Amino acid sequence: MLDTYCIYNGHLISLYEPALSFNNRAFRYGDSLFESIRLSNGKVMFLADHVKRVKLGMTTLRMNVPAEFTSANIEHLIIELVKKNNLASDARLRLTIFRNEGGHYTPVTNDISFLIESESIEDKGYTLNQKGLWVDVYAEIRKPINKISNIKTGSSLLYVMAGLTKTSLRLDECLLINDTGNIVESISSNIFIVKNGVLYTSPITEGCVDGVMRKQIIEFAKQHKILVFEQPLTVHTLTNGDELFLTNAVKGIQWVGQFKNKFYTNRTAVFFTEKLNESAQA
Repeated sequence: MLDTYCIYNGHLISLYEPALSFNNRAFRYGDSLFESIRLSNGKVMFLADHVKRVKLGMTTLRMNVPAEFTSANIEHLIIELVKKNNLASDARLRLTIFRNEGGHYTPVTNDISFLIESESIEDKGYTLNQKGLWVDVYAEIRKPINKISNIKTGSSLLYVMAGLTKTSLRLDECLLINDTGNIVESISSNIFIVKNGVLYTSPITEGCVDGVMRKQIIEFAKQHKILVFEQPLTVHTLTNGDELFLTNAVKGIQWVGQFKNKFYTNRTAVFFTEKLNESAQA
């Protein structure tokens, strides 16, 4: 069996080499952050935005941010890792940051460690799903609106429970609601509605993750003079739309074919997927 490698605190190690103890705070308390990053056409996509978001998250969680924690240094480590794992073209990368062990709920240190993992992706470039997703609302647990709602933490039980419901209902994805009952995101993506050529997406103040791909789509829309409104989304907003698509950093864009009794087209999703692939080739 070929060995697979990861990077732990800047050093290449075997994925099968014991490195984390049972006292790890990510394991015990979910005291961690992570970023899912895409390698497309050999290019690390939107890394500066990922690093900016994770550093903001570290500051929010009162973790110490090392001076060497820069986009340039992380990109160097990623390139070293994908070469070692023979992933020349496309891959899914995960950067995990966790507070160093010690203490119970109250940490004894705010220093951090980090882990970078890589996983091969068969598709070359961003590929739009051929069949539209079938989605519905997960309402059993609502997502709270607070200072950590917008960052990607290791405390992910809400998403796990929604994923279990998705599986049991044989859906392709579930949409999450916040404290006020508005639709804010899906299990792994931000949400965009298209109505009469105009984009609508949930604002960050509604509690959705501040998605890196969400930011790119908004920027692409502005560059091509497509109006974007950030406003609370309801079931009525979704059923009144012409298109519904989901965005995340790894998959890019996935278009939704059906939500409840509403069916959608995918013209705008096709357009933005083309723009993403152009940015990967640039």
